[in-house]
Formats: sequence, structure tokens, C-alpha cells
Amino acid sequence: MLLDPDAIADRRRLKRRLGFWRIAAIVLAVVAVAALAARFGGLGPSTAQPHVARVTIKGMMLPDRPLIAMIDEIARTESVKGVIVDIDSPGGATSAGEALYESLRRLSAKKPTASWVGTLAASAGYMTALGTDRIVARRTALTGSIGVLAQWGDVSELMKMVGVKLEEVKSSPMKAEPTPFKPTSPEARAMLDRAIRDTYDWFVGLVADRRGLPRDKALELADGRVVTGHQALDLKLIDAIGEESVAVEWLQSKGVAAGLPIVDWKPKRPETALSWVQSTAEAATAGVVAALGLDGEIAAMRSLDGLRSDWHLGRNQKSE
Repeated sequence: MLLDPDAIADRRRLKRRLGFWRIAAIVLAVVAVAALAARFGGLGPSTAQPHVARVTIKGMMLPDRPLIAMIDEIARTESVKGVIVDIDSPGGATSAGEALYESLRRLSAKKPTASWVGTLAASAGYMTALGTDRIVARRTALTGSIGVLAQWGDVSELMKMVGVKLEEVKSSPMKAEPTPFKPTSPEARAMLDRAIRDTYDWFVGLVADRRGLPRDKALELADGRVVTGHQALDLKLIDAIGEESVAVEWLQSKGVAAGLPIVDWKPKRPETALSWVQSTAEAATAGVVAALGLDGEIAAMRSLDGLRSDWHLGRNQKSE
């Protein structure tokens, strides 16, 4: 029996659609499996085998207990033979930099450690780098900004304009000072200045001690300036210019076997459905990008937020 030509055409279209969705389902399944395997350690070098651990410090720094716990775990892990600390940060809370510095000093007592600065390690970010045994930076990376500050707004004139008046009852004059709701008193400003000077003196002491500088030289450099990697080398704020491979070579000079894989360590954070979806999507995207051979182009695009000629005053300055 002859089939109607329209029916034959419909069957062919149906087969093509089914074929497309079968291929799409297979691709999605492969990507999902790859993402899950990467997340739970099924792909790439195992942390059970000898390796160099990479710890990434990125973005604005805030106190981070999981990160500190991970660094302490690295110190206890026998298979970790050396550590690279990859820093790309304008700094952040001074307490965050202090905590990372202290944890990296504990780690450095057990394993050779080196910081690598590809773009930026300023303020608390530079404080973190001081916690390692070696600091390597790209020639055009920015570092320094040694100092401490506190900033707040003053909306008291705006309150007058809109007819709002602050009322308060407090136990002592310095309680909750300074406040944005009224002009800062000389006493409050002096109180904050003492606190900032105390922390600043400690920061300068870290620079002098860790970089082997006389204190007067460290004070001269601790005027808040940022410097390039090339300038930082001349000022003895870092040890070498180069890529991450230069830091790896230094680790090898300290007894780390050549050819060991570099394994990224990630802090163990509380898992939620949203964070799992986000991290799985990121891993899947990274897998697809690598499979398509576009990882170099993506890395190049990310580097565009590095050193720029249209430097904005205030950018990366509120970082201590």
C-alpha cells in the first residue's frame, strides 16, 4: 500500500526531531556527569596523591572560617608537598587579613609556601601575601597600599533638611561613636585615630619583619601607595617577577618534586540547593569551555580588569 507523501514527510520530520533531542539529552547527561565528577573529586588529580595545593584568595576580603579551616587542613595533609597562594584582592577587613596571615604562617611552618600575584594584592591582600615564604608577582600587577583606615558618612545636614532629629541615651560618651547621624566629636576622632595607629604600627611591623626591612624604611613605604610588581621588586616588597611557574620553581628549590600536579583546594562551605546549582552550572560551563578550546580566550577576557590607564581615585583604596 502506498503511503501519502505528506505522511512520509511528517515521519521524517519526527525522526529528525527525535534524533536532535536524543543527541541533546546525551550531551546534557555527559556535561552533568562531568560537572558532578569534577565537584566531588571524580576528575583531575586526587588530593590523596602527592601534589602542590593551590589556595585562591579573590575579591573583597571578609572573615572566612571555612577558608582558615581549609588552610589548617592543608597543613595536616601529608600528600601536600607545597602550596601556592593565588591572590587577586584589593584587601578588605583588617581582621580577615590578620586571620589569613596567621593561618599561612602556621602552614609555612610545615610546608614551603609561595604567593603569586597576577593582578592585585593590596592592603589586607598584601598582608596575606606576607604570610607565605615567597612572593612572586607579574611585572604589571599592583601591590602595596600598606595602611589602615576607617570611613563613614555624615548625614546630619541632610537630616536637618528633612526635619529629622537624632535622640539617644547611652552609657558613656564614646559608646557608638562615630555615628553618621551627627558631626564627629574631637574625642571620637581621637579614639579612632588611636585604634587605627595601633593596627597600623602592627601592620608596619609585619612588613619590616617579613621583608627584612629597617622599620624606618617600612614606614616610608607604608604611606598607602600602590606599586607595580616591578617597583615592588626594587622596593623589596616582593621577591621575584613572573608567572605562577616562577613560584612553582621556587617550591622545587625547597625540595618539592618537579612535575607534581597543582590541585585547587576549595573551602568546605554549608551546601544549599541554590549553591549546589550555581557551582554545578559553573563546573559544567567550565567543562564546555575547555571542550570547545575556548579557555584561553576566556582567560584573556578576564585579564581585562587588571591594570588600566583610566585609574579612578578611590578604587581599591577602601580596602584595609
